[in-house]
Amino acid sequence: MKAPVRVAVTGGAGQIAYNLIFSVASGEMLGPDQPVALSLLEIPVAMDGLKGVAMEIEDCAFPLLTDVTLTSDPVEAFRGAGWALLVGSKPRQKGMERNDLIRENGPIFTTQGKALSDQAAPDVRILVVGNPCNTNCLIAQRNAPRIPKNRWFAMTRLDHNRAMAQLARQAKRPVASVTNVTIWGNHSATQYPDFQQARIDGKPAPEVIRDRAWLEGEFITGVQQRGAKVIEARGKSSAASAANAALGHVRTFVQGTPAGDWTSAAVVSDGSYGVPEGLVSSFPIRVQKGGEWEIVQGLDLGDFGRDRLRKSVAELEAEREVVRDLLG
Repeated sequence: MKAPVRVAVTGGAGQIAYNLIFSVASGEMLGPDQPVALSLLEIPVAMDGLKGVAMEIEDCAFPLLTDVTLTSDPVEAFRGAGWALLVGSKPRQKGMERNDLIRENGPIFTTQGKALSDQAAPDVRILVVGNPCNTNCLIAQRNAPRIPKNRWFAMTRLDHNRAMAQLARQAKRPVASVTNVTIWGNHSATQYPDFQQARIDGKPAPEVIRDRAWLEGEFITGVQQRGAKVIEARGKSSAASAANAALGHVRTFVQGTPAGDWTSAAVVSDGSYGVPEGLVSSFPIRVQKGGEWEIVQGLDLGDFGRDRLRKSVAELEAEREVVRDLLG
């Protein structure tokens, strides 16, 4: 039997984590033959709720689950972690500006970055889900000097999935027919969902969906604003779809991307496509089995795409200035 992989999940009593943890414990994330140990982190006032989650986990009797640790201490939560899913963050309150949210969350991810650097397994990989995830990831990464830059990700897989679904619906084709979707930039309303590289049944998406106005307008805004639409409809933010995206991200970075296709993830930029080095920005990512990955090179965004990427990068640079003093 393989040695267990310890998976740390923050915000363990929250809605996204509740939709995520059981799939992790069942083997859906890391595979049907990979034992898992869970470390669940919560703030002290939420520990009773976390104990209830742990009871449900126990009652599932997952064969692959070796143990569960419940804690409010990041040092304990990240000890020996091979994957860290940073789901928990302070939610945006009514009347709160985005920069206020960034400053509120900054100290949380400073602390978590330091604890990960000191306690996690040597081969740890980290996925930041809690928003604003790009800048939260940047803060944690810059406070974790022992962890290589290529181990850090902020989640744009949910945006990627949303883009696939919208293209499929418009083309009246199954989602499985859509490939080569890319989310560029920030996980925010400035992100650029790239239809120009996307393919449907192997054909360029604009050849299948000939409504250019829809592609340049409703498609892009539909992906950018989907989270707000979910909140408007159900009164709560995306939980199940966010958890599904986190699972999909990790599976891809374990199993690799299909031949000829890629995924979207926000990573520490190496300067590709003019994105300043060090910013955490979403790119098209090709992954080999086992987790080695690279940014897909040589894509032509055209003037339309380059302009939208520049706007999202400008937002990322502005967010970085807000937390400059937290970047280690």
